[in-house]
Amino acid sequence: MAAKAQQIPQTLLSMQELIGNTPLLAITFRLRRFGKPETMRTLYAKAEHLNLTGSIKDRMALHILRHAYAEGLLRPGDAIIEATSGNTGIAFAALGRALGHPVVVYMPDWMSRERIRLMESYGARIELVSRAQDGFLGSIRLTEEQARREPHCFLPRQFANAANWQAHALTTGPELVQQLASLGLTPDAFVAGVGTGGTVMGLLHSLRGLGFATRVHPVEPAESPTLSTGYKVGSHRIQGISDEFIPSIVALDQLDPVIPVSDGDSILMAQKLATQLGLAVGISSGCNFLAAVVAQDQQGSEAVVATVFPDDNKKYLSTDLVRPEPVRESYLAPEIELLDYCVVQRPMPMIPHWPAADSRTSSCL
Repeated sequence: MAAKAQQIPQTLLSMQELIGNTPLLAITFRLRRFGKPETMRTLYAKAEHLNLTGSIKDRMALHILRHAYAEGLLRPGDAIIEATSGNTGIAFAALGRALGHPVVVYMPDWMSRERIRLMESYGARIELVSRAQDGFLGSIRLTEEQARREPHCFLPRQFANAANWQAHALTTGPELVQQLASLGLTPDAFVAGVGTGGTVMGLLHSLRGLGFATRVHPVEPAESPTLSTGYKVGSHRIQGISDEFIPSIVALDQLDPVIPVSDGDSILMAQKLATQLGLAVGISSGCNFLAAVVAQDQQGSEAVVATVFPDDNKKYLSTDLVRPEPVRESYLAPEIELLDYCVVQRPMPMIPHWPAADSRTSSCL
């Protein structure tokens, strides 16, 4: 029997006002390389750390919950059970608890303590999974086992759920295009680290659907090239990307070549974004910025290259992000001097696929 659609709660409609429509940062910097001419450059980054819970995963969580209510897959009182490396769990904890749902998160036990404490602060129950229990793959298996035992639950299945990339195809992509258009620009390339792959796949669908020939590059840690090899290799310190497998929603054959970035280089770049520009972002943001520089090198220093800053630094205050990082000869971050940034707000009105409860400008009226 087909599931009965549920009315989308007013609370969910209100929370959408706090998610998405993030500013675009136009960051200017000087690149000095030994034996090469100095160049002045600009890169563009969506400030996703300004979302409700401080990460880009709020977009995906909001869209998955809206879709689940509309399809009758999520009913009042159902438990939300998800496997995550952190940001997705935080997003579902905040949105799920606001909607009155119990939230259970399975996650590898080597993620930062801040992530665990944040989810607990929202009222989520955390189940830590060790490497001996298969870490991330074990976390996914345990969510499926709990769902078989308990009938009243909903599994977002972020790694396989098309609503994940659709959230970015419908919001992040069009926002980026409109913001660049306000500067008279179009995107030559977009880069982003792959955790679930929702961001790169969503931007691929959005940009190609709008007629752009934008190159869309997935990014992975050089120390753990899962995308390049097809299986888990090594370990790395960029939490949230290159988990232990290639998610089923990622179509590598449709994307441009993978860009590898070292975790140490990413840490140095994230530290620079904080100390030189006051942008308190996470390690994956440093990784994305460096990948954008590499993509710009491939197309020329004037190429319009965009990325996202996925989250803030508050989840990494117990990690190497706040410790001195050794500089290696191959690193790119030491050759970058950040100069300034300007903020490009997204043109209004809001994208129509996420309407308010009615035609009024505020969902609180």
